[in-house]
Amino acid sequence: MFLKIENLDCRVASTHILRSCSLEVGQKEVACLIGRNGAGKSSILKCIVGLYPFQMGKIVLDDRDITHLTSHQRVMAGIAYAPEDSRLFPELTVEENIRLGLWITGKTDRSGTFDLDKAFHIFPAIEKLIKRRSDTLSGGEKKMVSISRALALNPSLLLLDESFEGLSPLVVKAFSEAVESIKRNLGVSILLAESNVHHASQVAERAYIIDRGEIIFRGHPSEILEDEELLKLVGK
Repeated sequence: MFLKIENLDCRVASTHILRSCSLEVGQKEVACLIGRNGAGKSSILKCIVGLYPFQMGKIVLDDRDITHLTSHQRVMAGIAYAPEDSRLFPELTVEENIRLGLWITGKTDRSGTFDLDKAFHIFPAIEKLIKRRSDTLSGGEKKMVSISRALALNPSLLLLDESFEGLSPLVVKAFSEAVESIKRNLGVSILLAESNVHHASQVAERAYIIDRGEIIFRGHPSEILEDEELLKLVGK
């Protein structure tokens, strides 16, 4: 497996937010982590990228133990993260936000072949927005730029946090096509945290359900859609 997480335990203050969580993502695979709001989806992504410290567990990326690496070192090892709230620099243009990722990799040995043309291919709508300030964009547009900036880091693993949240059906379709393009054309493995199992099932080959900080299901997304009890657990 390309990404392997074993028995991850995380506490924030007195709250036990992750309990012995284990999951895997294969090479060039899209896996989804499904659960209600507050179930622990984002916490797992933040532990992987190094934003949350965890008390127990192990994270292995491409046969390399990255458990004790800093967040910066994990990014340099090939992990990129597009957070739920996009976290763009509002005073910068779309182009400047994306080029920031390119500038970072250009200063390291992680520089790759990603450029603005590849961003336009994955998200065609970005080309018309390229000179716009990021604080003038819609929520969906900000997500496109956030993902493009993450891809500019030349990752081997892309973490997407609620990328489909709040999008219209038409934009959801465009995002589904973008995820498939990222996997197929860039060869990137993807772990998607998503509360809507129907959206996740359009792109994922592997699914996990998390509830109250515990992984309670492993399988194919179609198994969730066919099981009324599992659908109740994810609130759909």
